Amino acid sequence: MTLEAMDTSPRLRPLADSAPSAVVAGFVSALTGYTSSLVLMFQAGQAAGLNAAQIASWLWALSIGMAICTVALSLRYRTPIVVAWSTPGAALLITSMPGVSYPEAIGAFVVCALLLSLLGLSGAFERVMRHLPASLAAALLAGILFRIGSEIFVAAQTSTLLVLAMFFTFLFGKRLAPRYAVLTALLVGTGVAAAQGLLDFSQVRLEMAVPVWTTPSFSLNAAISIGIPLFVVAMASQNIPGLAVLRADGYAVPPSPLIATTGIASLLLAPFGSHGINLAAISAAICTGAEAHEDKRKRYTAALWNGVFCGLAGIFAATLAALFIALPSALILSIAALALLGSIGNGLAQAMQAPAERDAALVTFMITASGMTLLGIGSAFWGLVGGAVTLLILNWRK
Repeated sequence: MTLEAMDTSPRLRPLADSAPSAVVAGFVSALTGYTSSLVLMFQAGQAAGLNAAQIASWLWALSIGMAICTVALSLRYRTPIVVAWSTPGAALLITSMPGVSYPEAIGAFVVCALLLSLLGLSGAFERVMRHLPASLAAALLAGILFRIGSEIFVAAQTSTLLVLAMFFTFLFGKRLAPRYAVLTALLVGTGVAAAQGLLDFSQVRLEMAVPVWTTPSFSLNAAISIGIPLFVVAMASQNIPGLAVLRADGYAVPPSPLIATTGIASLLLAPFGSHGINLAAISAAICTGAEAHEDKRKRYTAALWNGVFCGLAGIFAATLAALFIALPSALILSIAALALLGSIGNGLAQAMQAPAERDAALVTFMITASGMTLLGIGSAFWGLVGGAVTLLILNWRK
């Protein structure tokens, strides 16, 4: 697969380059990122004994960091680069934070951010990515997205009318007006949910978050139990898949500056509760796909809108929990799945192109899609390992 060069035109026209489909893609990608792991964030905060103000500060730090990095990097490289918090990292913290004090956990966040920054600044990550076969990157992308995409059919078991209405609206939209297929499905789904009484915004109140500073306290126990595992999870489950999404969709972006930027931002925001921001994979794929914009060179605007919505979510982080409860999960799962169908198909098609690498790509896809966890590391990392080992054995000295 040949990666297309970035648009290096000096003129930036974000508003002129944008389109309604880009706004929708930005909103859906941000919504997907928050709803897929917001519960984990609150679970981790409650497990650590944090109060409401500290949890709100945590969400504020993550959201503001995501917004600034997404907008800055997307404008810099004219590419849909989406930054998100580490969802596997949040799951890791649920079990690891209760054993340490909150200042020690903050110190572990700093350790993780320093490791990420050094990896990006040294250029080591770029050397690793340069040797990643394109077929494995595409298979990794398809495997990551497959589990999210298949959730729409699981949701149909309990919310049949809602899911079917969205599904067929999307299909007819693809036939008649492809650019607005996701938007129309979202509008129809919202209308059906309202008619069924599934929307309840009575508890939603606009309330701004206030950053809460916590001075880091460093301990060997916290660094080993939180900092290093968080670093491994961030690289294996976030940054490598995030780069794979960009690569699979044909965007040639230097990896090291992206890792360095997110690492430094994580370092600055750690005292306010940020456990780390990294490259996004699932939400990024919504912005890099054809549904975001018919012109590939203008899909960076979808990422810009993602940054705008993340920034707004950060400012009003205290209202996120109530808003999350107000939206039916079937609606969120369905709209995310529909927005990702194109990316899943493209990933599978590209993964199977090279006959010599087809078995390795299939192993990568299957392991990644399985959702397995081994030694505390998610399936994305092990999918790459399995694919690389398969490729090595089958093609050694051929």
